[in-house]
Amino acid sequence: MIRDQEETDVTTKEQGVSPPDGAAADDGARPDDGAAPRPDPVPATRPETPPKALSKVPPKAPRPEGDTSTDGESGDAEGPHGHASTAADRVEVDEPLLAARVHRPSDLVRLLVGILGIAVLLAIAAFAHGTTVGLEEDISKGTGQAPDLLIKVAALVSSIAVLLLPVAFAIERLIKRDGLRIADGVLAAVLAHGVTLATDLWVSQAAPDTIQDALTRPAGGGALTDPVHGYLAPVIAYMTAVGMTRRPHWRVALWVVLLLNALTMLVNGYTTPFSIILTVLIGWSVAYGTLYAVGSPNVRPTGQNLLAGLRRVGFQPVSAMRAEMPEGPEATEVSDRGRRYHVTLEDGPPLDVTVVDREQQAQGFFYRVWRRLTLRGITTGRSLQSLRQALEQEALLAYAAIAAGANAQKLIATSELGPDAVMLVYEHLGGRTLDSVPDEEITDELSRNAWEQVRALQSRRIAHRRLTGDALVVDRSGNVILTDLRGGEIAAGDLVLRMDIAQLLTTLGLRVGAERSVASAVSVLGPDAVADCLPLLQPIALSRSTRATLRKLARERAERQREAVLESSRAAKAAREAESATSVPASAAADRKAEKRALDDALDGAREEDLLSQIRQQVLLIRPQAPVEPARLERIRPRTLVSFIAGAFGAYFLLTQLAHVDFATIIAEAQWGWVGAALAFSALTYFAAAMSLLGFVPERVSFLRTVVAQVAGSFVKLVAPAAVGGVALNTRFLQRAGVRPGLAVASVGASQLFGLASHILLLLSFGYLTGTEKTPEMTPSRAVIAGLLTVAVLVLVVTAVPFMRKFVVTRVRALFAGVVPRMLDVLQRPKKLMTGIGGMLLLTGCFVMCLDASIRAFGGGEAISYASIAVVFLAGNALGSAAPTPGGMGAVETTLTLGLIAAGLEKEVAISAVLLFRLMTFWLPVLPGWISFNFLTRKEAI
Repeated sequence: MIRDQEETDVTTKEQGVSPPDGAAADDGARPDDGAAPRPDPVPATRPETPPKALSKVPPKAPRPEGDTSTDGESGDAEGPHGHASTAADRVEVDEPLLAARVHRPSDLVRLLVGILGIAVLLAIAAFAHGTTVGLEEDISKGTGQAPDLLIKVAALVSSIAVLLLPVAFAIERLIKRDGLRIADGVLAAVLAHGVTLATDLWVSQAAPDTIQDALTRPAGGGALTDPVHGYLAPVIAYMTAVGMTRRPHWRVALWVVLLLNALTMLVNGYTTPFSIILTVLIGWSVAYGTLYAVGSPNVRPTGQNLLAGLRRVGFQPVSAMRAEMPEGPEATEVSDRGRRYHVTLEDGPPLDVTVVDREQQAQGFFYRVWRRLTLRGITTGRSLQSLRQALEQEALLAYAAIAAGANAQKLIATSELGPDAVMLVYEHLGGRTLDSVPDEEITDELSRNAWEQVRALQSRRIAHRRLTGDALVVDRSGNVILTDLRGGEIAAGDLVLRMDIAQLLTTLGLRVGAERSVASAVSVLGPDAVADCLPLLQPIALSRSTRATLRKLARERAERQREAVLESSRAAKAAREAESATSVPASAAADRKAEKRALDDALDGAREEDLLSQIRQQVLLIRPQAPVEPARLERIRPRTLVSFIAGAFGAYFLLTQLAHVDFATIIAEAQWGWVGAALAFSALTYFAAAMSLLGFVPERVSFLRTVVAQVAGSFVKLVAPAAVGGVALNTRFLQRAGVRPGLAVASVGASQLFGLASHILLLLSFGYLTGTEKTPEMTPSRAVIAGLLTVAVLVLVVTAVPFMRKFVVTRVRALFAGVVPRMLDVLQRPKKLMTGIGGMLLLTGCFVMCLDASIRAFGGGEAISYASIAVVFLAGNALGSAAPTPGGMGAVETTLTLGLIAAGLEKEVAISAVLLFRLMTFWLPVLPGWISFNFLTRKEAI
């Protein structure tokens, strides 16, 4: 195998990694082994560069008859099957050192599935009380006829067996020197016991009555049975962590004992069905959580297992070399393809072997699930697929591609490598991937050759689904060969086939440009087929690596545009200074207009279209009537899904609280004068917001139009998160008002930075005052102390973890790079600075007074102080800004309501006051905001 650059040569014996269970290395094929006949050699070219770190076995001197001594350090006189070892048994494989323990993605998947199962179970218990009661009654009736003696005997046997079974398995593992698994099992059992105790405490003290009824039964003396069984959950966690479930005999014994024990407890009335299910889920989840946290013993097949598998299918390998993993965007996409090897045989051409194990197959699981849930009309691969299914799918696609007449890598053998891995043996391709071919060597003929392979596949309705540069291999004669067919489809639909065309157009466009890419496609497929793919020429229809490359190019393009605009601005400023020195200076307004025109001209000149737009234009030149409207591929957008979930939680909380509120009485007793005062304070917030923004803009900007822009922001907040919509709108408004783009971003950033600092200082100050209101000593409240300690811990964590520290430092440096120079300009104008700071304080004061007026409107003004109201508002506003929902919907209402109740306000008054406050500050301004937004749009002010 190829070594990583930093790894040293190690053999499998030196690694100390044992082969997986059931995958013991086989020895060389003897005449009496009945090995399959070796396939005919397939002619193949050698790679252009000889593989490095290729290990060969020198010829051995003949041994005297009867000599049983061995070479090497192992000292084994016999092969794996008891006969004398051969040279093939002692082939050393040069490969990177395998980690002793690995964090398996499959363990994380099972952990999350277990947690989801627990959440669903508790939800059913909480909201389907009638179902749980009916299920318990049906089970009681069904088991009530069982003989009493039989139940007692079964209970005694199962209770003893459920404790003896783990001990017996531990002894068996220790005999086989597998004590590490036993240690994992003991740790999982201890953690499961802790989770069991915590769950029991929560159910008995804080859980809703419906959940308590579903998980417990009355016991003697007025007590209740345990919601989670204190010994079953640890046993299940232990047996799962040690790997018993992967051994058929032990697995059957375990489940028989567990089911028998659960049945006897149900019949005797010691538990409920939901309690048993919860116990199993907790034990299962804790086990896989433990395995993922501490790592599992690495049982991936080694190079020796690979060579043994090759000998079982009739090959005589001499050496093996690990293929290098690509770097950059391709690394993520190829990480789940499996490990690829270059194998040299005693005679005949070399082989390309791919080894796929369960852990590599689990990589990308969440991405596949997400694509399956969010994309419409696209057949995606199954998220959960067995190794045999994956093997059969790739083999089927390999044979189908060749039958269709495409140049595809020839599959010549497949085999299992134990219960957890399979291998696919391909003929060796002595070429280079398209990614490794220099741009100047990618000719039009080569591009047409690639399209000919796609045409051959599409003629038989075969989709490749991964036509990236890493999946296209160019041999020494210039022919393109398709590889990596594992994600393909047979009998594919039109949508998927058109996605293949869009993908290859983009792949070639990234290397040779849009014009040549489209021209080669049209010359092979025809203009109509290429034009039909335009609606699918969008990032979501492309591969992950292609999307990453397009994003990188977009960042580079934006940086070039920014540099061009800044250079033009500097040149225009120098020209104006030179002109003013020799002529009468123009007015400030004329200077701003001239500067704005120069910046717009520079931006238009520096603007570059992205690759997908260039491809569309090239296709439209050939087929002007081609459809260009992007196809709707997404069922739901991520932001919409997050907003829906957050809104659902907020709505559930509010509706459950509103069910106990008598609104008719509250509204009848409302004081409408305070309602008007709340409306007035809400209107004043827009003038304060304009002051806080203009205080950090040295340039002259209309105050009234800035107020209108802040009103327009109330409409933007309805369709965007609170912390995003206002920033984008203010930045655009300042740019259209004549402020240079970089300075506009810096001004909004400075305003946001000062706003954050003032928000934190006000929260701490009012929190301190709240803690000293009811005590004579001037000591801070516990909440303030807890908040400060939490912030200190977070800071320590961020500074201690390298990647988090780097992330924060990078973001802060980028922020201050633009904000600090802008602040220096503002500091030269003290009036501006005072306007900005005063606007921030006035903004917070108006919101606090609006909330106070809303409370007084329902008769709750005397219950809590201004300091408490300020703390509640500042905390709710912070969470609302962080919430992903438009305007912090759901999060703000929940936080404000809980805060006011905790401050001493009655629940009915708190809910009514919060609803009135949100009506005044969020919902009523939407219509004026829409009118203001349209007005500014017509005036080209945004």
